[in-house]
Amino acid sequence: MNAHIRTAPARTQIPGPAAPRRRPRLEPLASSAVRLGPASLLGGWQELNATATIPHCVDNVDRTGVIANFRRLTEEAPRQDFRGFWFADSDLYKTLEAIGWEMGRSGTDRWVPMLSELADLLEQVQKADGYLNTYVQGKPDEEPFSHPEFTHEFYCAGHLMQAAVALHRGAGDERFLAIARRVADLIVSSFGDDGRPIIDGHPEVETALIELYRETGEESYLRAAELQVERRGHGSLPAGRFGSQYYQDHLPVREATEAIGHSVRQLYLAAGVTDLYLENGDQTLLRAMEQLWDSAFGTKMYLTGGHGSRHRDEAYGDPYELPPDRAYAETCASIAALQWCWRMLLATGQARYAEEMERALLNAIAASIAHNGTAFFYSNPLQLRTGHDGSSEDAPSERLPWYDCACCPPNLARLYASLHGYAATSDATGLQLHLVAAGTFTAENLTAVVETGYPWDGDVMVTVRGRGELAVRVPAWATGASADVTAAKLLAEPIPGEYLRVSCDDGATVRLRLPMTPRLVRADDRVDAVRGCVAIERGPIVYCVEQADLPEGILVEQLRLEPSATIVEEPGQDGVRLRLPALVSPLDTGLYQPYAPTSSTGTSVTVTAVPYQAWANRGPGAMRVWLPLA
Repeated sequence: MNAHIRTAPARTQIPGPAAPRRRPRLEPLASSAVRLGPASLLGGWQELNATATIPHCVDNVDRTGVIANFRRLTEEAPRQDFRGFWFADSDLYKTLEAIGWEMGRSGTDRWVPMLSELADLLEQVQKADGYLNTYVQGKPDEEPFSHPEFTHEFYCAGHLMQAAVALHRGAGDERFLAIARRVADLIVSSFGDDGRPIIDGHPEVETALIELYRETGEESYLRAAELQVERRGHGSLPAGRFGSQYYQDHLPVREATEAIGHSVRQLYLAAGVTDLYLENGDQTLLRAMEQLWDSAFGTKMYLTGGHGSRHRDEAYGDPYELPPDRAYAETCASIAALQWCWRMLLATGQARYAEEMERALLNAIAASIAHNGTAFFYSNPLQLRTGHDGSSEDAPSERLPWYDCACCPPNLARLYASLHGYAATSDATGLQLHLVAAGTFTAENLTAVVETGYPWDGDVMVTVRGRGELAVRVPAWATGASADVTAAKLLAEPIPGEYLRVSCDDGATVRLRLPMTPRLVRADDRVDAVRGCVAIERGPIVYCVEQADLPEGILVEQLRLEPSATIVEEPGQDGVRLRLPALVSPLDTGLYQPYAPTSSTGTSVTVTAVPYQAWANRGPGAMRVWLPLA
């Protein structure tokens, strides 16, 4: 075993993916203080990630030439052409981050030899001044940082920093941390207060520099992140064909309060700005982020927690521009949204941020990965039409094992490996549970053991060891929620959208019951694309209807729902399935027809609705989340 790498059991307290230093309102629990139940939905995802997704990512960053891009720069390797997109280095770094969190979670030493080899390789390739980017280093005529709107050098550096932090926290690795610090030191010396005032076209380095500061205590990294935030939005980058908003360079962050432009860049930037607030306490930054959040989540988010409605520039559209069939809803955008919401939760303690974390996690993010853990969606539409041409990887009909632009699979791997780090927090009063999940959660003076089948079952049983205040989030949809406690005192009743708060003695039990009655939901009338339609939800889960469940000869486009119809629940391999009656309307034979009042009559059929997270696991086929009413 390499002397610079040790496995996680040697570490007693492992911080999670965001560890603010300067007293946020809520403190994230140490990663080592949370254990998700392996039989739970979230715990099962983590196990699948460890056994299938991370190995799949390792194999593919090797197969597609990402690692070879580093090897080609060594003296021993023959000169080769760069392979992949110019930001391909980041695919390796995200995979390494996933490994770091997984080593901290499970203590595995499976990846130790590979980590040692890769550390050797990166040390060889890194230039004496700290520069490391295989795309630029392989182009003799390209000066470093000469095209920041395009080359993603800061972006790749940010993912290297996050990988190094994860490996340091999860595996005790020092070598990757040293490599990342040399890159960060170069950014500080070249682009600090006295350096060139440039920003990267793809925000991400902001949150990475701040996390590196949190891990090392080096104040100059925090200052470098602050400069990146303050310099953004002054039109310093060439506008290009998509305009300055594509690069998040159209307005300073305190003025840019409408979610706009490339959705992943917008959300990563927002996470970084919120991280900066968590360290410097600048209230103007928090107010701007609250307004931006209201825009993104109040007017531009899909029901599933997806973000971004335009394929052309992977961007947010206008307010309420949310076509289900053209939803881009990139997987990375939902992951970035979850990361931003987590930081807003730490900053404010408001339940609405945890609510949207759960929405994205259990719907858009969950749908983006197959049941086997080795196939993925890049974009996540809410409707797939009969006859859809899925031959292009830009809009496939089913999940693919990998993509030419492979940002999403390793992003999923790093999220799932660190998922337990997003579940709970503590403060001076006690412990807060934000993601309802079976497992064990330990704060300083209080441990909560949670038993539940959530999100399929609304019965949540918590047994407490120690004394203090326990807070459990009550989802906003849970009208009629109730709670029973023993050896404890209710401080706040279970109000939907708030927290059940209980003062607990040692041995206390708290039983929260969340009604899981299926319900129909409608969109704001300004979402014209789904006017006259409803979607089905049960608990936090969004449902859809797939062609695979319809009788032969009936298309999903023919279905109309009766709003008063009884919905029947039944167990299924995907959790809970729903059965409900619908009317089948005959299809018109012409593209356009004379108008006639719509009849509510038609052939009745019972249809099955499955969780949106499970769609397309039985092969390609039409699908709809939003169904018209009869």
